[in-house]
Amino acid sequence: MKIEQMQWTQSAGWNPEIPGKLAADANWVLVFGSTEHLKNKWHISNIRKAYPNALISGCSTAGEIFDVTVLNGSLSVTAIHFEHTRLQTTHARVNNPQDSFRCGTKLAQTISHQGLRHVFVLSDGLNINSNELITGLSEQLPSGVTITGGLSGDAGRFEETLVLWQDTAQSHVVTLVGLYGKELKIGFSSLGNWSSLEPEHTGTHINSNTLYEMDGQSALELYKSHLGGHAVHLPATDTQSSLDSHPVDNNTSLAKTTLTPNKNEKNMGFADNTFESSHAHLVKEDINRLADDTITATEINPPTLNTAPAELAVLISCVKRKMALRQKTKKEVECIREMLGPHPILTGFYSYGEISPFSPGTKRELHNQTMTIIIFSET
Repeated sequence: MKIEQMQWTQSAGWNPEIPGKLAADANWVLVFGSTEHLKNKWHISNIRKAYPNALISGCSTAGEIFDVTVLNGSLSVTAIHFEHTRLQTTHARVNNPQDSFRCGTKLAQTISHQGLRHVFVLSDGLNINSNELITGLSEQLPSGVTITGGLSGDAGRFEETLVLWQDTAQSHVVTLVGLYGKELKIGFSSLGNWSSLEPEHTGTHINSNTLYEMDGQSALELYKSHLGGHAVHLPATDTQSSLDSHPVDNNTSLAKTTLTPNKNEKNMGFADNTFESSHAHLVKEDINRLADDTITATEINPPTLNTAPAELAVLISCVKRKMALRQKTKKEVECIREMLGPHPILTGFYSYGEISPFSPGTKRELHNQTMTIIIFSET
C-alpha cells in the first residue's frame, strides 16, 4: 500500500502541490472537507485531474482531521494505492429517514459479494435513520463482512450535509465502497466515555428514531430541564450532554446525539432508532475522560489486525465530542498518533454519527459521541 496526503486551506492553497507522486497509480482517494469547499467544482476537478484513475470518496464534515491537526473550512485529501485490494463502489439515494432500510438493502445487493471483505459507508447526515440503513446492509451482506463509516457533517449548523458521488457533492446520498482481497486487514474500535448524570429512565413512547416520552413525561421537556439555559439553542449548542441508552435485554450502551428536537410536538429525533422500553440516562461531558478514552480505543485495535502494522487509520469522531473538547480537540488525535506510532497515515473527519462494530464478531452499530478508529493494512 502506498499513500500520500495533501490539504487545501484558504490561506495556503494546496500543500503540498498536486498532483503528487501517485497520480494515475492511486485507486482510492478520500476527500473530507467543509460543505462550501466540497461544493466548489474547481476543487474536485483539481483532485480528479491529479488522480485520473481513482475512485473518489468523501463527504462534508464538522471538522477535518489531517495527520494530527484538526481544521475547519479545509479540504483533506488522502490518495491510496492498494497493491492487492480490489475496490467496487455504488450509491443509493435516501429521500427521508423512512427510506433508510431500502437504501441499505439496495447498496448491499448492488455490489459483488465474491471475495468481499469490508464495506466503507459514507452517508447523508441528516435525512437518514442509520440503524435502519445498517440493518438493511447487514441482512444482505455475507456473514463476516465488516461495516464501518460515518455520517457526513455540516459544522455545527445541522442544515445540509453532502456526500461525493461521481465527483459531485450531493445531499440525500449514501455511498458504499466494497474492498476485496485476502491480503486486506481491517481493524476498528469505537468508544465514548461520558459521565452519567441521572438515574436511568425508561422510554415509554417511541416511534422508530423519535423519542416522545420517558417515564411517561415529555422526553424533550425532561431533557431541557437538565440542560437549563443551554436548551434554547438545541441541537447545535448541546455540547455538554447527551442521551445514553440500551435495550432492556442488552447492557451495551449507545450515546445518542439529538439532531432534530421538535418543540411543537415536544419530541426528540435521533440519527437512529431508540428502542421501546429501552433504559436511558442523561450523560455529560468529562473533558479528560473524553480525550483519554481514545487511548483505550487504540489499544483494542491491534488484535483485530492479526499483528499486522497499521498503514492507514481513518478517524471518525462526533461533532458533539469536538464541541465538548473545544481547544483540547487535538489531544484525542495526538493520543491516537502516540498509540499507533509514527508510520500510519491519519485522516478523517468530525461527523454526525460513526458506524462500527464494538468489537470483532459483534453487531454493526451507529455510534454518537465517540471516536471511531478504522485501520487498513495490506502488510
